[in-house]
Amino acid sequence: MTATHTTKMIETIGNKAQDIAEQWYKNVKINPKTPIFHDMPHDEAIALAVNFYNSYRKLFDTDKPYEEAQDLFTKFARKCVSKHIPLPQAIYSMILMRRHMWLYVEYQAVFETAVEQRHALESQSRMILMFDYAEYVVILAYEDLIKNKS
Repeated sequence: MTATHTTKMIETIGNKAQDIAEQWYKNVKINPKTPIFHDMPHDEAIALAVNFYNSYRKLFDTDKPYEEAQDLFTKFARKCVSKHIPLPQAIYSMILMRRHMWLYVEYQAVFETAVEQRHALESQSRMILMFDYAEYVVILAYEDLIKNKS
């Protein structure tokens, strides 16, 4: 994917993080796999998602995305643990974050031409890699946080 297409996608995510988080929240609020979010206050859940999206954006501005992911998503894991979000629900909420982020970019027709659409599809592998890093770091951080509580 070219830098222009990456920039376009990342700018959209950054500029519309609140809107994307609102769509995500509508999903986790009723999703049977995320019951912890059903009663979570709107502002609390939205802040979690917006912070996640803003952190995710930072992964594209670094030469060492895994190292950056360790820092950013350990903080996300700490927030989830402090809110008593079970690990499977935290991970599933991240899966939904990825889905809503991509759906938003696609729905907004950010990539209008056939060439842009092809590049956008190619970008999915980079997006998935960054989310894989995030999920892995969150799992490791949960383990550490739970061990340290004992």
